[in-house]
Amino acid sequence: MAGLIPFNRKRNDVMNTGFEDFSNMIDDFFTGSWPLQRSLAADTFKIDIQDNDTEYTIEAELPGVKKEDVEITLNEGRLNISVEKEEVSENKSKKYIHRERKYAQMSRSILLADANEESVQAKLEEGVLTIKVPKKEQVDTSKRIMIE
Repeated sequence: MAGLIPFNRKRNDVMNTGFEDFSNMIDDFFTGSWPLQRSLAADTFKIDIQDNDTEYTIEAELPGVKKEDVEITLNEGRLNISVEKEEVSENKSKKYIHRERKYAQMSRSILLADANEESVQAKLEEGVLTIKVPKKEQVDTSKRIMIE
């Protein structure tokens, strides 16, 4: 069921295997009415990474997110994509029985060791963030050693 939600609830790792259904049930029960709501640190968004000859192309699904809510940094080959989205609602007459869309903070970090930080391009169209990261030119630093 968690795979149907655009922003995944949990990461698929060894620690969550087998407990996902139970964890989701507990989250659904307590979210919105429990003072300590579930941590959003494990929430994330889906990405695709293409490795072409001259560049990397990263596509991230960010439905309903504005470009002002996205921060992208590239530092020493590490590409960080952070999203902070808050729904502002002034209408207090609505009575919610369950609410998950109030606030979300998510981030992804990708190591691109040969990334050229100079000419990275990013655009956000129709809920898909596309980032093009050129690769540094590979210089052959090997040296042939003659045997005496």
